[in-house]
Amino acid sequence: MASLTNGHTNGHAHFFTHDGQTGNIRFADIPLAIDIPVPGADIEEAVEVNLEDLPDDPTELCTLLENEAAAKNFWLVISLAYAKQHKFELAIEILNKGLTVLARAPPKEKIGLLSLLCWLFLYKSREAPRVVPDGVLVSEARTKDFYLQAATGALNEASRVNPSFPPLFLARGILSLLRASLQPPSKTLAPGAVEQSERVETLRQALKCFDDASRVSAGRNMMAMLGKGRTLFSLGRYADALECYQEVLGKMPDLRDPDPRIGIGCCLWQLSHREEAHGAWERALETNPDSKIANILVGLYYVHDSNRFSTTESGFLPIYKKAMTVYTQRAFKLDKEYPLTCATFGGYFLARQAWATVETLARKAIELTDVNAIASDGWYLLARKEHHAGPSGYPKAIEYYNRADNARGGGDRGFLPARFGAAQAQVLNNDIDGAKFRLDKIIQYTKNIDAMVLLGSLYASEVFANLAAVVGEDKTKEHQKAIALLEAVRLAWKDSKKNIKPDTAVLICLSRLYEAEQPEKSLACLQQVYQMSLDKLPDEEKHQDIEDEDTRIARQKEHLAPQLLNNIGCFQFQMEKFDDAREAFQTGLTACIRLGEKEVDKDTDPLITTISFNLARTYEAIGLLDEAKQVYEGLLERHDEYTDARARLAYIELRQNPTVDGPKAMATLFETDAANLDVRALYGWYLSKAKRRAANIAEDQEQRHYKHTLQHYDKHDQYSLTGMGNLYLTTAREMRRDTEQDKDKRRKTYEKAVEFYLKALQLDPRNAYAAQGIGIAIVEDKKDFTAAVQIFSKVKDTVRDASVYVNLGHVYGELKQYSRAIESYETALAKDRASDPQILACLGRVWLLKGKHEKSQSVMKSSLEYSQRALEIAPDQIHFQFNIAFVQIQLAQLLYSLPEAQRTLVEVEAAASGLDDAIESFGEIAKAKNPPYPRHDLEQRANMGRNTMRKQLERAVQQQTEYEEANKTKLARARELREAELKRREDERLAAELSVRAEKERLAKERQKLLEESRELAEKRANEERRKEEAEWTEDSEGQKVKRRRKGKGGGGGKRKKKGEDDTGDENGTDGDGAGGSGRKQRRGKSTTDGSGGDGSEDEKRAPRKKRRLARKPEKKMKSSELVVDSDSEGEGAVIVGTQATGGDTGGAFDPDALSDVEMADADNDEEEDTAVRQRQRHKTSRRIDDDDDDDDEEGDEAAEPASLSNGKGNLFADGDSPPTANDAVGGAGDSETAEY
Repeated sequence: MASLTNGHTNGHAHFFTHDGQTGNIRFADIPLAIDIPVPGADIEEAVEVNLEDLPDDPTELCTLLENEAAAKNFWLVISLAYAKQHKFELAIEILNKGLTVLARAPPKEKIGLLSLLCWLFLYKSREAPRVVPDGVLVSEARTKDFYLQAATGALNEASRVNPSFPPLFLARGILSLLRASLQPPSKTLAPGAVEQSERVETLRQALKCFDDASRVSAGRNMMAMLGKGRTLFSLGRYADALECYQEVLGKMPDLRDPDPRIGIGCCLWQLSHREEAHGAWERALETNPDSKIANILVGLYYVHDSNRFSTTESGFLPIYKKAMTVYTQRAFKLDKEYPLTCATFGGYFLARQAWATVETLARKAIELTDVNAIASDGWYLLARKEHHAGPSGYPKAIEYYNRADNARGGGDRGFLPARFGAAQAQVLNNDIDGAKFRLDKIIQYTKNIDAMVLLGSLYASEVFANLAAVVGEDKTKEHQKAIALLEAVRLAWKDSKKNIKPDTAVLICLSRLYEAEQPEKSLACLQQVYQMSLDKLPDEEKHQDIEDEDTRIARQKEHLAPQLLNNIGCFQFQMEKFDDAREAFQTGLTACIRLGEKEVDKDTDPLITTISFNLARTYEAIGLLDEAKQVYEGLLERHDEYTDARARLAYIELRQNPTVDGPKAMATLFETDAANLDVRALYGWYLSKAKRRAANIAEDQEQRHYKHTLQHYDKHDQYSLTGMGNLYLTTAREMRRDTEQDKDKRRKTYEKAVEFYLKALQLDPRNAYAAQGIGIAIVEDKKDFTAAVQIFSKVKDTVRDASVYVNLGHVYGELKQYSRAIESYETALAKDRASDPQILACLGRVWLLKGKHEKSQSVMKSSLEYSQRALEIAPDQIHFQFNIAFVQIQLAQLLYSLPEAQRTLVEVEAAASGLDDAIESFGEIAKAKNPPYPRHDLEQRANMGRNTMRKQLERAVQQQTEYEEANKTKLARARELREAELKRREDERLAAELSVRAEKERLAKERQKLLEESRELAEKRANEERRKEEAEWTEDSEGQKVKRRRKGKGGGGGKRKKKGEDDTGDENGTDGDGAGGSGRKQRRGKSTTDGSGGDGSEDEKRAPRKKRRLARKPEKKMKSSELVVDSDSEGEGAVIVGTQATGGDTGGAFDPDALSDVEMADADNDEEEDTAVRQRQRHKTSRRIDDDDDDDDEEGDEAAEPASLSNGKGNLFADGDSPPTANDAVGGAGDSETAEY
């Protein structure tokens, strides 16, 4: 879409227009009339000039202006009045006359005229053609380049007068922008390279000019901003261009000509915001419904939107019709010369094949546009027109396609449809190599699907043409390229983002490419075509009213193409899926009938004949020979000259009556159509089966037949060449090789056979039968088994015949690769030759060789089994009987040579029995009429078995019997010892299990006992603690329970002992460190006596208090987190009951569970419990109480109560009336909370 890829379709700022409404806006300052003053008159006079009715010849006006010495403004106004009426040539003439008149005036008087003259030339360049029109002289042509040069001259002259004149900056920018539109885009750049083409430099110059224009106007010149946006768009900087257009729209929202919304939409389109771009153009239409640019851009949006549908889909036509009839047609009516509209409408008339209209519109688009992309569209329309004209137009079509491509830059930046069209035209013009080269370039840049399809088809056509040639070339590379390209196309169909629908032509071409080497893939392609054809059936042919799915699908198949069904059936026949093939052929015949009913004029007889013949061949493969004969006879009734049907009938007759009627049918067939090569080939095959072998090859009837065919009918007949090779190969195999002369003659015969095979391969490199013949000759003549393996391995992929696998088995056997040989023979048996005695005999031979190599009697037995199967199938073949006898002899020899440990008595006896059978068989074979070996040799072998080997086996039987008896005793003794050893181990295991179980029971009882003792101890201590707690409470005078006051203890609350005093313990046995021996000294209350301690009862009068100070010993700074409980009045030691949490208080309560846990941890020894408890005790930090010397005489009746410690910063005393408790709970030094009393 030219408009959408190049911004402002046919212009930049659109400073001039043909629209009447917008034109009036542009020339609104031009008055309807003007008065030209007449100087020198007595009274003020003026000549009125009507600017709406100007004369066609401005000479009088110019003379008037010159005679009256009119100012420059009058020249400008009259020139603009002519421009307003689109008489630009007259306006230019007036300006040139004015410049001549003002030649002697000051230069500044002329700059306005020169500026307007430059703008008029710029406008004329927009209307002028890009190229010289046909029939016009180059010297007289007024092209775009002509007017741009004139504008450059006017601009340069104005710049010499005043280079900083503001309108000149804008004019320079527009001039550079228009000049860049005539310069071709740059070619392909390397990745990462910066474009430095002449066009880019011109655009950069334009950008600078617009920036200067905006600068001198302090950003108020919106035309300069629009020009900058257009330049940035041309440089591919769409986001920057969008900002410029949005800035203009923000400052001048009512601006309609030029309309910044157009530029905004184009930038959004390039930034892949399609719907937003459409919205911008629709808003431009709302603002100005008569905008030709907005109309055509909206139309192009709907053209692009219609691409979502195929031209055959129902959704395509409404959208495309709307684009053409609603918007494009309206734009064309507004301006029939507008290039973008002409190019768009040209595509519409191209589809309608209105070639004259296409020619006219395309020429307008090319000549009037200043956008390279629109010119490219015009050249493309002309190329399509010439392309459709036929062979005479192909050269011009290629030329126009190239111009269209170059207009967009060529290379990877060029116009893809033009390059593809040029490739198509080259193909039609028989320039296949040029077309392939061009398509290769397209695929390198774009991976275009259509180009890949066309290039793949070209390579495929070369392959198919080579197959049809008499002498083929090696087209392997072309074959591979064709498959690779078409498979890439097939893979692209699976990409939902690309929305590419499968093409049946591609699948059919792929099917043909796969046909020879990969028939399964070929069939898969056809089945995909088959499924696509079913999906495309119209509703009336889908038979949805039939409920049974199988019946419904069968009815749907009848509406498919008979050719497709026939090809599917042929592949199924090759894959031996005969039932499926028969169904496909039968459905194909029904489809032919329906096709004839639908298209009466269509001749379906060739299809019916071909499919009927294939159906008959399928009947033959299934074994329904009578049905096949019936079909062939029906074909001959309709076409009595149908030789293939006659040949198949003769072959069936030969199979059913090989003695009388069959040979007669063959002779009759040969006499009827002896010139037919297929008939001659069939007759040659018949001779190879029915002839008598001649001693001299020159007298062989088959050889004469092939020779006659090659000499008189076709010297390139491949069947005759291969048959001649087979004859010489068979003859060489049976030739004598006693003397050197015989050997040399035999070698030359092999070489003669190879010559015929090579000739056949030259005609058809894929002739597998000729290749197989060469492999056989190499083995038999040169003994080159490795080369033969390579040949046969390749042949087996082409020839689906058991003979290939038989030959492979022979070669692998010679190479002593017995497993592969067996595998090859087994594969040959599976090829419908399960009852072939020769293959069974070959299997018996290779199993025998393998058994002798491995010295394995089981392998030997397999050989004997296959040999017996061969004799069962062909009991009259005496050499099969010899094979059995020979294997039996070999098996007897093997068993005799094996040590006793590797054989059994039963096997030796069976071998002896087999030896007897072999001796008997040798005797019978020796008495036969045509023994396979001399009778004397056979009798000697029988005598050797009777005299020598029988005695050996008798001794082997005796030795084996003795060995097995002795071995039996040894085995019994070993078995008894083993059983005894197993019993002993079992007894030991049971004893060990009992011991472990008893130990576990003992440990469980001990653990239970410890648990019970721990529980009893915990309960006992809990009871004692409960009794102690009950003893702490008493009743006061009012009958309420209160805690007993703590009794004073010796040194427990008295004054600090003086130095030298006796430091003995109190009467309760407490030591000097405090109660219970804890690490922290216990606080003591003030005693009322001399230190012996009172009873501390309530009835006793309280002594006067003595003031004391509590001081911390500086030398003992210890912290403890454990809680200490003082002993009761009876003097029992304090017990540690737990560890105090930070900031908490246990209250001195006893925790029996905690104690129980401690006891459980050491349950094995009860005596260790108390030790463990004592080990957990910690000494508390002791505090010293210093008496105040000033208060020594004062005594109190009440002991000072211990106070809480505050945050570890000092000790405080709190006086209170309540008596001390029996147990003082002391918080650890530094605790965050105090202990309550």
